[in-house]
Amino acid sequence: MDRIIKKKKWAPKKIALYGLPSLFILIMIWSIGFGDHSSKLNVRTDRITLSTVRQDEFQEFIPVTGTVIPIRTIYLDAVEGGRVDTLFLEAGSMVDQGDKILKLVNTNLVLDIMYREAELFEQSNNLRNTRLAMEQHRLDLQAQLIELNYNIKKQERAFERAKELRNKELISDKEFEETHDTFEYLLKKRGITLETHKQDSIYRAVQIMQLEASLDRMQENLEIVRRNVENLTLRAPVTGQLTSLNAEIGESKNRGERLGQIDVLDGFKIRAQVDEHYIARIQPGQSGEFTFDGQTHTLIIRKVYPEVIDGRFEVDMEFTDQEPRGIRRGQTVHIRLALGDLSEAILLARGGFFNSTGGQWVFKLDSDGQTARRTPVRIGRQNTQDYEILDGLKPGDRVITSSYENFGEMQVLVLKEP
Repeated sequence: MDRIIKKKKWAPKKIALYGLPSLFILIMIWSIGFGDHSSKLNVRTDRITLSTVRQDEFQEFIPVTGTVIPIRTIYLDAVEGGRVDTLFLEAGSMVDQGDKILKLVNTNLVLDIMYREAELFEQSNNLRNTRLAMEQHRLDLQAQLIELNYNIKKQERAFERAKELRNKELISDKEFEETHDTFEYLLKKRGITLETHKQDSIYRAVQIMQLEASLDRMQENLEIVRRNVENLTLRAPVTGQLTSLNAEIGESKNRGERLGQIDVLDGFKIRAQVDEHYIARIQPGQSGEFTFDGQTHTLIIRKVYPEVIDGRFEVDMEFTDQEPRGIRRGQTVHIRLALGDLSEAILLARGGFFNSTGGQWVFKLDSDGQTARRTPVRIGRQNTQDYEILDGLKPGDRVITSSYENFGEMQVLVLKEP
């Protein structure tokens, strides 16, 4: 008996025909919407440097380069200009205080001394003549007074006799009045003569004081000029080493021109150059250290020079302990200059990655240790060993700190064993 066979709507072939493409489309849609599209690069682990983020004590310091210089330098300048006549020493010589270094000649200065001496001699003569004239005038006035007093005495006696005779009516009124008037005249004349003598004495005394003061000033000026002539012979003001001498025989030097310098070799200090970026953070009293001959030596800033030249300013640093043996003037040392005190911080070792990222992001390893992803970070202070991490990493994270130069714009690195 025949059976009616119902036709199947979804035969296996039909399912395969429509199902496989649909599955493929679904997979593509899921891949586009939810898949990982990060650009990836395979990196061998032996070609990178891995560092672990840690929490530790941090001290910010910067590397600076310093030069060893003497603890004290004395500069030699020309007090007076002149022509170099004699060189007694050469640069590099050891000198004792008072040693002759060079001699200048200045003809105008010698002529000036001769003129001032003549002027002083003339002023001295004027003073002497004024004193002689004052004494002569005093004697003349004294003689006048003696004569006046003598005449007054005579006239006084005559006046007394005239009064007696007039009382007896033996002389006329005219004769009496003439005698009286002569006596009064002589008395007034003596008063005027005394006042003249007084005023003249005051004037002469003031004149002598002025002449003496002028004479003293001229004498002082002459002494200064004479000392300047002595200063034409340059002498060592201290004991030390004549490290430079800028003079040649026959060369003309102006007043105030630098002739050389003497270094006092009692000790040394370090003069370091610091980037102007740190000028507000550098103060006297801050410390630094450097290594010399296998030993670490500590320095302290004694003086800060605020003038900025070519983007840098200078500081003078002195040793807090014994100076290193064998250190010499002009040597260069590399100093770690501290900018703050010790403090707790999250730290990441320095590396070449900073040149590529500017400290904006790093490649941080995933927990499986097989991949590293680009992770944004925020970096604060730094020293020659570590960066301070302010945000984006925590202690225990592992980071690629070597250069990212060959990674381009990759988002994910797949780490492969060599």
